[in-house]
Amino acid sequence: MIPERLRIGDTIGIVSPSNPVPSERIPEFEKGVNFLENEGFKVKLAKNVFANSLGYSASPQEKASDIHELFKDKQVKAIICSKGGENCNAVLSLVDFEIIKKNPKIFLGISDPTILLNAFFAKTELVTFHGNDLMYGFGRNPTEYAVKEFKERLVEGKIGFVNKNSEWICIKEGKAEGILVGGNVNCLNKIIGTGFEPDFKGKVLFLESYGEGRPSTKLDAELQQLKQRGVFEKIKGLWLGYYKPADNFKIEEIAKRIVGEYDFPILKCDDFGHNTPNTTIPIGVKARIDANEKTVEILEKCVK
Repeated sequence: MIPERLRIGDTIGIVSPSNPVPSERIPEFEKGVNFLENEGFKVKLAKNVFANSLGYSASPQEKASDIHELFKDKQVKAIICSKGGENCNAVLSLVDFEIIKKNPKIFLGISDPTILLNAFFAKTELVTFHGNDLMYGFGRNPTEYAVKEFKERLVEGKIGFVNKNSEWICIKEGKAEGILVGGNVNCLNKIIGTGFEPDFKGKVLFLESYGEGRPSTKLDAELQQLKQRGVFEKIKGLWLGYYKPADNFKIEEIAKRIVGEYDFPILKCDDFGHNTPNTTIPIGVKARIDANEKTVEILEKCVK
């Protein structure tokens, strides 16, 4: 299912399906809202967007209710997650996927909402979007690149070659076509084997990992987990994003050691992930990865 594109004047709903919004981060939340309004959009906050009823999170019931209400709301044309965290997966068993099927619309997030982006596609075939969230994407001086990518993909509906804002590195040569799935590697691991994961067979997988302040053993373990679950035996191409761990190992070094044995192209860039300017990547449409030419090309429309 392809959602309707955003138009200036449309209403964007904000939901918090992961960690709560802490009081000290309210200025970033408000700045994100102001950014969207300055771009000409209206903003509607979900009822429980600031909820913290469990003391460490909103309840799964509150989160599911917000997701349902924003999808059912005919005035809301897109939904953006406020931020990431750790426990998006708590909501999955409560989501009524029929509501999403009947009310397809843009759903955008990054980090922990990787879980919802891929689960919504897996369960409904709705094309979802990996890109800037409200607070850390639009609430912290969004770059010209990130804003352009947001508008080109979701307002203009532009496809074709993904614009570059960094050096792209070929890790393993080759080219392939497949439907895009992916996001944060740790979050993908949370849903594999649950029935909410996408079918990885024949897909082009894009992955990023939060590295700041963490050793590279964390990413090593995450990739090993995907490998042990048979994911890399199924995919046709791998696209890696930004990664900067405490020990300064490069993602291309770690990935080549763990998955270099497989016969698919591997390409790396700094244009999606945590603490980097993000392109907006559609999950659920066909793309071509060409590691030789260092390009990714979106081949199918992702909004209408």
